[in-house]
Amino acid sequence: MHRIVVFALDGVIPFELGIPARIFGAAKGPDGESLYEVITCTVDGGPIRTDADFSIAVEHGAEALAGADTVVIPATHRLGPISREGRLPEPLAEAIARIRPGTRLVSICTAAYVLAAAGLLDSRPATTHWSHAEPFQMLFPQVKVNPNVLFVDDGDVLTSAGVAAGVDLCLHIVRRDHGSETANSVARRCVVPPWRDGGQAQFIERPIPEESTATTAATRAWALERLHLPLPLAELAAHSRMSRRTFTRRFRDEMGVSPGQWLILQRLELARRLLEASDLPVDGVALRAGFGTAASLRQHLHAAIGVSPMAYRRTFRPMGPELEPAGV
Repeated sequence: MHRIVVFALDGVIPFELGIPARIFGAAKGPDGESLYEVITCTVDGGPIRTDADFSIAVEHGAEALAGADTVVIPATHRLGPISREGRLPEPLAEAIARIRPGTRLVSICTAAYVLAAAGLLDSRPATTHWSHAEPFQMLFPQVKVNPNVLFVDDGDVLTSAGVAAGVDLCLHIVRRDHGSETANSVARRCVVPPWRDGGQAQFIERPIPEESTATTAATRAWALERLHLPLPLAELAAHSRMSRRTFTRRFRDEMGVSPGQWLILQRLELARRLLEASDLPVDGVALRAGFGTAASLRQHLHAAIGVSPMAYRRTFRPMGPELEPAGV
């Protein structure tokens, strides 16, 4: 079983501390077996103050880090010399040194400071909470900071923005480890969106919808059953019994994106599920997901996550030799 060790630091924020246990703990295999073991440790194994009005007690000290397959460090606002000087206090540096080479490292929000101060983000892309991005970059100029994304996956080192972005990153890890069906099941259990791509902006301004009995929910549900069809805006508006202008405005108010952008996101999600869980050829996936051609699917998938359909399928479903169609 994959062991997740959550490394809680002084002043840890309780919400972020609870994310790994909640998300990874909800990941189950086909027979209901747990896919991850999640344990929590501190530098000395003793109680630790949180950012709230209570402390927590844990059962493990820093020695647990040596047995981790993945180490997750939640956010803290009490960084001390880390945020002022980019230097780890000696006890923390000794604890980080216990982590085996090759262990997957994950930071949530300001915990990126800890990884950076340990030299683990040198020359790597990373992110943190947008309000800390500028001072973080000034303190660690060797890190390639991207302040505009929810999370960054750089293979064995992953960093997220603040608060709910930690949920997105942990779901992404479940998806990377076990596929979209398992990640979607975890999301349903936790009542959170199953996927917000890491490239989505940290802050998206969404106006409050006008109070109205007319919504686009029924049309969205209808469209999800017909993603293989063209679904032009006029047809969506007609189904909702609104003018195209009213439908577009109300849709954007409710979903934060245009109908066309939303359709692309839903089609990408369907295509990813099909690439992971079916044996359909890429042309078949493109048709089923509404992209029409393999070239169109490749263009949209590459724009979203930077890989081709076959490269994505190989990541989630190791296969024998298979020829990738030209241009795919």
